[in-house]
Amino acid sequence: MRIRNIIMAVSAAFGAVSGTSAQEYADSLGQELQEVVVRAPRGVRKMAGAVNGDIISASELKRAACCNLGESFTTNPSVDVNYSDAATGARQIRLLGLSGSYVQMLTENVPNFRAAAAPYGLGYVPGPWMQSIQVSKGASSVKNGYESVTGQINIEMKKPQLDPSFSANVYYDMMNKLEVNADGNLHLGKNWSAGLLTHFENGFSSHDGNDDGFMDMPRVRQVALMPRVAYLGTNYVFQAAVKYLDERRLGGQDDHHAMAMDGMPLYKIRIDTRRWEAMTKNAYMFDRDNDGNVALILSASAHDQDAAYGLRLYDVEQREVYSSLMFERKWNGLHALSAGLSMNYDYLNQHYRLIPDEQMLPSYSLDREMVAGAYGQYTLNLDDKLIAMAGLRYDWSDRYGSMVTPRMHLRYNPLTDLSFHASAGRGYRSPHALAEYSYMLASSRRLVVSQSLRREAAWNFGAGGNWTIYPAGKKLGVAVEYYYTTFSNQLMLNLDRDPHAAYIYSSDGRSYSHAFQTELTFEPISELTLTAAWRLTDVKADYGDGLMLQKPLTSRNKGLFTVGWAPRMGLWQFDVSCAVNGGGRMPTPYERPSGAMSWRDTYGSYVGLNAQITRNFRHWSIYLGGENLTNFRQPDAIVGAADPWGADFDATMVYGPLQGAMVYIGFRYNFTKYL
Repeated sequence: MRIRNIIMAVSAAFGAVSGTSAQEYADSLGQELQEVVVRAPRGVRKMAGAVNGDIISASELKRAACCNLGESFTTNPSVDVNYSDAATGARQIRLLGLSGSYVQMLTENVPNFRAAAAPYGLGYVPGPWMQSIQVSKGASSVKNGYESVTGQINIEMKKPQLDPSFSANVYYDMMNKLEVNADGNLHLGKNWSAGLLTHFENGFSSHDGNDDGFMDMPRVRQVALMPRVAYLGTNYVFQAAVKYLDERRLGGQDDHHAMAMDGMPLYKIRIDTRRWEAMTKNAYMFDRDNDGNVALILSASAHDQDAAYGLRLYDVEQREVYSSLMFERKWNGLHALSAGLSMNYDYLNQHYRLIPDEQMLPSYSLDREMVAGAYGQYTLNLDDKLIAMAGLRYDWSDRYGSMVTPRMHLRYNPLTDLSFHASAGRGYRSPHALAEYSYMLASSRRLVVSQSLRREAAWNFGAGGNWTIYPAGKKLGVAVEYYYTTFSNQLMLNLDRDPHAAYIYSSDGRSYSHAFQTELTFEPISELTLTAAWRLTDVKADYGDGLMLQKPLTSRNKGLFTVGWAPRMGLWQFDVSCAVNGGGRMPTPYERPSGAMSWRDTYGSYVGLNAQITRNFRHWSIYLGGENLTNFRQPDAIVGAADPWGADFDATMVYGPLQGAMVYIGFRYNFTKYL
């Protein structure tokens, strides 16, 4: 029963998702708490406990190539991942209709990928490194801080304390991109274990499929390493990990397809990043039967980025330190209390040139903020029929002052197959305008940043239900949910005021998001799973003069249909996902001297199709797949591509795919020595 004791000890000490029990966390790792390990169940599963959300298991991640975190949500209808621009490869998550800056990113319950790391952070986590992803929707828990507005995404990496194993993954696609991942772990005596995760990727060629002279995607070379250790004693648990990442992105005009303008070089984009992360968790369990423990979490990161967008520059040194002291205990399975203290320190040293003039000396700015806080969270569990969780935290920022964050979650399970949930809570966020919108430098727009930015604040309210029925003995799951987010102060990116400028400022005008989603999951036979989902989002803001406008470059509707078929006891696996993305509003266009408009004021819907075939063997598998098989590519994604030094150049008007159909092939190997 050693595996059971290991997982339960770590789960009780740290927890994978706020509000879940040790048993639920162990299930999310895809492990049966027995003396043997069985194949993890496939699919996206709903979270138990009071918080609403999904658990994306390791087996679900293998339904697509899943090269990194940004490509891990292909089969999840709740999360969208879109490109921020058509030149740098920066991506952002959208949850409940709002951008990823309102989603708190966590790595094993430690806040991560903030400020300067946010635009490219989705590419910093290799897919084969992940054990599971937990997506909680709404205000989430107060345990991990005040920053969550629309939800949290927590990444669980492969753990060294699981059975000794070695795995590898090799990926290659028709764009001449190669990725190699390998990881392994071993046990060092009775209590110690160690693991190592490695990653390498390189784009060997540049591609310009639409012949606009610009690379469709930047060439990325990335190396990442993550060694980690764990000590699991009778009452004391310790984990530590260090991660190093080195990445270079090369984008802009393609040497083979573009010609330099008179007196000007080719327009090139270069982004060099070096990033260190370190994390340690310590927990003392004083009452194992009631999950009673005291835990100390410490983490730090150093993010150094040098970027050139043509003649514009943005170099940043970012340092972050985070600590959390936590107390947790249950009483009679009825009451649970979590309380703690936290501290977060942010430091950004920024050098930048926002005007394309190489004779101009770079400007300098320094951002510092220290936030100290305390929280308490109480959970009432009435035999899993009624689960209520209420949390309150107080934080003080040396830059913005006091923050009071109340949050509440309620789940009612009148029947085994029927559940209702509701949530409400407040969230805050400190803005770092240049760091978060650095990709806007890939245009000729003037970047006008207000000098009086204020802390963002918003309320989020949500409700929904899940119902499982069995027509003709076949399992059918129905999920419906609605979330409303309203801001009392929001950081605005205004692309409507002036077509040749981007204004970033704080607005206390009205701004809100409505998000409604329904999802059906049907299993007509034991090896076949069908999922159909539809989402409607209504995101509006006051961009000036009291007028409420739809947020630009945001689709109002999305439909998703997925098929997963694993015949012959999983020896074969066939996966197809089809997404129908609705239309939306473009930023206000302008009239060119020729009389033609710069772009249309709206964009239409488009369909994306992904498919993959996998053949599994005892210790290895081979997979073949394709992305964007409908071959839809956003036309004229880069405005003014023929003259990137001119006033009309803009690579940020992106709403759809940037490259056409793409085919890939891959190989996976896995060997596990069961204890």
